[in-house]
Amino acid sequence: MNYLHQFLFGIYPYLALAIFFLGSLIRFDREQYSWKSESSQTLNTGMLRLGSPLFHVGVLGLFFGHAAGLLTPVWVWDTLGVTHGAKQLVAMVAGGVMGTLCLVGLLMLLARRFSNDRVRARTTFKDKLVLLWLLATLLLGLSSIFASAGHMDGHMMVLLMSWAQHIVTFRGDAAAFIVDAPLVFKLHLFMGMSLFVIFPFTRLVHVWSGFGALGYLGRAYQLVRSR
Repeated sequence: MNYLHQFLFGIYPYLALAIFFLGSLIRFDREQYSWKSESSQTLNTGMLRLGSPLFHVGVLGLFFGHAAGLLTPVWVWDTLGVTHGAKQLVAMVAGGVMGTLCLVGLLMLLARRFSNDRVRARTTFKDKLVLLWLLATLLLGLSSIFASAGHMDGHMMVLLMSWAQHIVTFRGDAAAFIVDAPLVFKLHLFMGMSLFVIFPFTRLVHVWSGFGALGYLGRAYQLVRSR
């Protein structure tokens, strides 16, 4: 295991998360007027009506699927009687479906943003960076399905789970688990972690508001009294 691998998969995840949390907090504290999705719906609806729902459903499915698949301890699946091969197959199918939905939606959003003059004029460098970074990350993730199909025993999946769980529990040997992983997996991991780095500086911060809105479900009713 060389120093670059140790940095990228043993140290960089913590740098990315530190920038993600601290950057989001600082931006919320100092630039609340920029804390928004910067919707361009008023400029042109076009493919937004279909592309946006497809993208958001797909990306949310991928996010929660990755979280559950990578962070659920292996012993839980073993206790439930789910074999490693079966879990990998489910992950491939579910990831393929959600990834395809996300890809179709993202391509529609990209086409709309770059083909419409009014929307393109309002598109900043940061907008282009986010969309193209998401596209590259998504394509790498979908490509990893074909790499997974070459070894259906689930061994590589278990190694990726071990890496993720060692990272979140602050164990220093995390990078060793994926030292022999195929390049497509490593590239996908790097691109995914880097999304957390660029997150606080782009329109992606509106994701926090989406999760924060769930708090309204438990709020008491507002009482309105007549004079």
